Amino acid sequence: MTAPPAAPRATAAAPPPPLTEAADEDLELLLLIRHFERKLLDLFGQGALNGTTHTCLGQEYVPVSLRPLLDERDYVFSNHRGHGHYLARYRDPAGLLAEIMGRQGAVCSGVGGSQHILRDRYLSTGVQGESLPVAVGVGLHQVRADPGALVCAFIGDGTWGEGSVYEALNMAQLWRVPLLVAVEHNGIAQSTPAETNMAGTVAGRAAAFGVRHYRVESADVNVIRTGLAPLLAQVRAERAPLVVEFATHRVGPHSKGDDTRTRAQVDRAREHDWYGRYRAAFPEQFERWDAKIRAEVDEIARDVAGRPPAVWSGSCE
Repeated sequence: MTAPPAAPRATAAAPPPPLTEAADEDLELLLLIRHFERKLLDLFGQGALNGTTHTCLGQEYVPVSLRPLLDERDYVFSNHRGHGHYLARYRDPAGLLAEIMGRQGAVCSGVGGSQHILRDRYLSTGVQGESLPVAVGVGLHQVRADPGALVCAFIGDGTWGEGSVYEALNMAQLWRVPLLVAVEHNGIAQSTPAETNMAGTVAGRAAAFGVRHYRVESADVNVIRTGLAPLLAQVRAERAPLVVEFATHRVGPHSKGDDTRTRAQVDRAREHDWYGRYRAAFPEQFERWDAKIRAEVDEIARDVAGRPPAVWSGSCE
């Protein structure tokens, strides 16, 4: 019997490359998502929120990078870690916080909470893998009703354990559906490291269906958009699915305070976090916007907390 190949030796991870200066509107949105997520964790700590929530701390740049590459005609399917996806599309922190707190002005009258939101062509769900088959169906409709539009579905690395992912990729490729699968690969599915639950790679799994794959290592919104713009144009023009894998880092816990990672793993995520890196690179611009957005989120939280409970109207606003 031939012995299995030896595992590669671990090498010191290279430091992340420097970030380029972002436009004010991009930095403002990045900081809005960051401070919104931090505020949720603060509110949970105060006992002001019920249920659960999953923050995207460290991953904010993913939806911000995609924001100008998507338009109002496109559908967006989000997941359980979707606050940043929603805020990048609508910049509506008050409506989202009211939804999570069950207060008046909520996006879905408070019945959707943190994970299940419907607004126009945006839909989120906490059920792993549920959105991809639906996204394929919507994309097929787009081909017939609104040529040139696409469907973007966000999933994590843990969702590749769901059979619906492969059924959806198969259909999308066979039917030539303009589907963008944005994979936020943070290396840990709740508390399970990717290397212990995923054989092979995301690229290899996409290739099995003949679906194009593009991996993003950068956290720089300018660099990411430059690489993705022509690829998304192809998705629209050629009606071909595309898997974009963002190699990202989750700075915060899975949900609230349930972080099972070692200190070294958390420190590595923080080392790659765009927030501290950008502050060090562009301190004047950063401090100006950071203070402004922090104060804005604090004021929104005070306002929403003082509102009466939401009343279900039979439909989302």
